Amino acid sequence: MPNDLLSLIGNTPMVRSRVLNTNPNVAVYFKLEGQNPGGSVKDRAALNMIQTGLATGNIDQNTKLIEATSGNTGIALAMIARSYGLDIELVMPESATKERVQTMRAYGAKVTLTPADIGIEGARDYVMDKVASDGYVMLDQFGNAANWQAHYQSTGPEIWADTQGQITHFVSAMGTTGTITGTATYLKEQNPAITIVGAQPAEGSKIPGIRKWSPDYVPAIFDPSKVDQTQDVSASEAQQMAKRMAQEEGIFCGISSGGAATIALRLAQTLEKGCIVSIVCDRGDRYLSSDIF
Repeated sequence: MPNDLLSLIGNTPMVRSRVLNTNPNVAVYFKLEGQNPGGSVKDRAALNMIQTGLATGNIDQNTKLIEATSGNTGIALAMIARSYGLDIELVMPESATKERVQTMRAYGAKVTLTPADIGIEGARDYVMDKVASDGYVMLDQFGNAANWQAHYQSTGPEIWADTQGQITHFVSAMGTTGTITGTATYLKEQNPAITIVGAQPAEGSKIPGIRKWSPDYVPAIFDPSKVDQTQDVSASEAQQMAKRMAQEEGIFCGISSGGAATIALRLAQTLEKGCIVSIVCDRGDRYLSSDIF
């Protein structure tokens, strides 16, 4: 029997680096979240936030939903909201690639673009104003526990099972921080010795999907105690690695995935042995209108 579309979210494949990792004593795996039906890791959080909101009665078919997004969460929410008959307005900086805007609109969402110079913080401020004054309800990916819980319930268990409990290091980009917080929480419960590594943009670098938040905008769901170390990656490193992932590993991914992969492969060179899992959070076709490829 064919599966319901939403049942296809999760259980994404994980592949071992064949070329880029040159340390024979360390296994580096890439978890391919672009294989989700909405094309990114954000499908998991979006599904859990909407299902939790419906189950608790916080939202229903009459709710005016609104959410700030840099792209992938918005696409996931547009797809899943439509599946549940919900209307949603998605707010994002006008610097977002046109593929993201067009995809959200294709699913039937209203898309509002805010000035590029105020970034995602400005989009979040716009949403807060609409919630305060116009009766909108936001899912609040930055403060909604259902975001990180999605990864506690699915991403972490999948990685643990697929590595047969052999994982020693987990690497993820840090945006809303839901992926790293939820996955780390599960993995640390299985083995507290697993090292959790967060990817952050180097000073002066802007990388879609990776943030170094100003103090007023740090996501409420972020638990710094769950992250053992953060490592900086530059925009040029992330972009070059995204190209190499496609050309050398056959993995067509976005820039934040290139940033996480840079750190995972850098880390592999420092270990005598280990098993590293790095999140490939989306697909490269979301960036074709940029100059990356």
